[in-house]
Amino acid sequence: MSTIGGRSAASITNSPNRLLGVVFGVVYLLVGLLGWFVVGGVGFAESHGKSLLGFDVNPLHNIVHLLVGLALLGAGVAGTAAAKGANIAVGAVYLVVGIIGLFILDSDANILALNGADNVLHLASALLLLGVGLSQDRATRARL
Repeated sequence: MSTIGGRSAASITNSPNRLLGVVFGVVYLLVGLLGWFVVGGVGFAESHGKSLLGFDVNPLHNIVHLLVGLALLGAGVAGTAAAKGANIAVGAVYLVVGIIGLFILDSDANILALNGADNVLHLASALLLLGVGLSQDRATRARL
């Protein structure tokens, strides 16, 4: 049987929180890495970034994607309780970022270079992460 970080792949797929954490973690890591190919000439926290598949990114936004990806992937590999806690925590943060993003798109406070597509993705990610985190693997207590 294949292993990921010393854990069997089957144990990861048996938990919705672990599976979501691993999948989202890998996706956010890839987006964070790909973002570096498009941000040339963009200031670190500039309010308008460059487009990556329709989503605006700047160097700070790329770093956030990498950190979120590492947190979700690491928690997904670590175990069900860690994945559940990370999904809830990241989901809550993305909910706040998605709501705040609606009001700061055209302001200097937009340090992540958010655009409308980012807001939709952050809100959808929040709903999925919170939905799975709060409803699945109920026998496991989340450590926040």
